[in-house]
Amino acid sequence: MIVFPNCKINLGLHVIRKRPDGFHDLETVFYPLPLTDALEVITPGTLTFTGSGIPVPGNTEDNLCLKAWHLLKQDFPSLPEVNIHLHKHIPIGAGLGGGSADAAFMLQLLNDRFELSLTEGQLIAYAAKLGSDCAFFIPNKPCYATGRGEILEPVSLNLDNWSLVLVYPGIHVNTGWAFGRITPKIPAQSLRDTILTPVESWKETISNDFEAPVFSAHPELGQIKEELYAYGAVYATMSGSGSAMVGIFPKNKIAGITFNTGHKVFIL
Repeated sequence: MIVFPNCKINLGLHVIRKRPDGFHDLETVFYPLPLTDALEVITPGTLTFTGSGIPVPGNTEDNLCLKAWHLLKQDFPSLPEVNIHLHKHIPIGAGLGGGSADAAFMLQLLNDRFELSLTEGQLIAYAAKLGSDCAFFIPNKPCYATGRGEILEPVSLNLDNWSLVLVYPGIHVNTGWAFGRITPKIPAQSLRDTILTPVESWKETISNDFEAPVFSAHPELGQIKEELYAYGAVYATMSGSGSAMVGIFPKNKIAGITFNTGHKVFIL
């Protein structure tokens, strides 16, 4: 059984407060994009994980797909062992949520394949245990997110009439480091409201709190944002804590866009 976990971008991101548990309350808008990994589960088998494509750093046993299996196994002892293969295409450490998507899609795949009868709400609760933005990939629709990113509210947002350019410069931004350079504050206007205004107005009204500290450490990211605007983007932003940069352009108005040859560029 094969599924194709997709990435997301953040449209606006505000860090509101630090919580007693060490996490931060935030608000953001998650928007899914059709840039995907491929996740395959084969049964029957012994519990194994293999990968291809972009190398996934860290120990195999820490992979979120395996963690998703173990999480469900705790409540469903009869869940059989499976062979897992992940082909990684979504850039890692880019603020695109690729690992979170893999975990959420793994939960859904196991639920469907083995008829666990979990509801969307139950899957969201499991996903939230795996990571702050994993829960989004269960509904996988535009959402206004609060809390750690796991409290989701659907928003009526459709960017099909726009062209999106995603630029990944190969810079890995440590999320913990980035949070440590943020001074939390309540924004003057909530993203719940500003995201519903015309896209052309977002340049003046929608911001990402991480851009200032991350651009200070990596000026080339700020330069990419300026280049996106120079090419005609109506809105450009960093996704999450970086380092992927996103430009929203009028439909089919992206001819002639070029970036540093070391950057990965996706037209979506």
